[in-house]
Amino acid sequence: MRPDVEAAAADIEQSVGLLRRRLDWDVALRKLDELNARVEDPTLWDRPTEAQAVSRERANLAAKVEAVQSIERDVKDALEYAELADMESDEDSLNDARAQLKAIKERAARAELEALLSGEADGNDAYVEINSGAGGTESCDWAGILLRMYTRWANAHGMTTELIEETDGDQAGIKSATLLVKGPNAYGWLKTEAGVHRLVRISPYDSSARRHTSFASAWIYPVIDDTIEIEINPADVRTDTYRASGAGGQHINKTDSAVRLTHAPTGIVVACQSGRSQHQNRDEAWKMLRARLYEAELQKREAAQQALHDQKTDIGWGHQIRSYVLQPYQMVKDLRTNVETSDTAGVLDGDLDAFMGASLAQRVGATRDASEA
Repeated sequence: MRPDVEAAAADIEQSVGLLRRRLDWDVALRKLDELNARVEDPTLWDRPTEAQAVSRERANLAAKVEAVQSIERDVKDALEYAELADMESDEDSLNDARAQLKAIKERAARAELEALLSGEADGNDAYVEINSGAGGTESCDWAGILLRMYTRWANAHGMTTELIEETDGDQAGIKSATLLVKGPNAYGWLKTEAGVHRLVRISPYDSSARRHTSFASAWIYPVIDDTIEIEINPADVRTDTYRASGAGGQHINKTDSAVRLTHAPTGIVVACQSGRSQHQNRDEAWKMLRARLYEAELQKREAAQQALHDQKTDIGWGHQIRSYVLQPYQMVKDLRTNVETSDTAGVLDGDLDAFMGASLAQRVGATRDASEA
């Protein structure tokens, strides 16, 4: 067997071993058997809420177990293929085997990170709320680019997206938008993107072709189901209705179907205009408000853990998380993890995995350190 092939296989086996330990493999298999038995029990479906929770837990655990098992099967097949190619001195087939092992190694690396997604809401769908910063048309355009970037990322990972609310900029781009991302671990991945994003480029709106700096924010919060109790006093919530903007036909343009909710104690504001009726938009807005309050509580818990961790390190944590520089050079750099790339076009087209993975690993490590303090 060629040394490079053996080395690649050894790296994958190491990742598989780590995955098994993180899952507590024997316990995970027993738990999966128990969940399978519960799902097959017809009486469970007499309790729809419980049945949905059990089904979701089973699906998540089954996906993690299958990911490990498929990696093990595929690396075994690739090694057998490489060994046969080596015996026959077939370089083309050997290169195919190397390519297979490289792809398997990438899958194993992603599975390692997904194994870290064990937070209370990591497996949930997510809302991505984008707002332009100061800077007028430039910032609105940048906010629109961010919306496209996250939509492309979600689609590339087999997730679906739904535009819940969008307010157009005066000349270009958007002032704000809320995107619903549906897919496995959507919130777990996207939560690493929360913060202020900075863009430096030659402005397409400046006749003098000067360099401009623009800011836009992305805030992420999970979609939560009815099994999570969030108490909201209706007296604390102001409801406003208004005419929806943008395309949508005569109905959406002639009625006050859009709904905005303002939670007085926290100042949290949510809005929805994607539904065709005020009733639909009101229901979705209340779901969003519950999700925002839930995320605020999660942030309080994490802030307490982070405060303990910050006492042990000189690392500062600001709101600005990433810089996207298009002029005078090409560079995207994450200010939290120092991960950077010159492939700015790829990043703006949704290639965010390297940034998300590094931030997730760092975030989990910080939380673990704080809990051990």
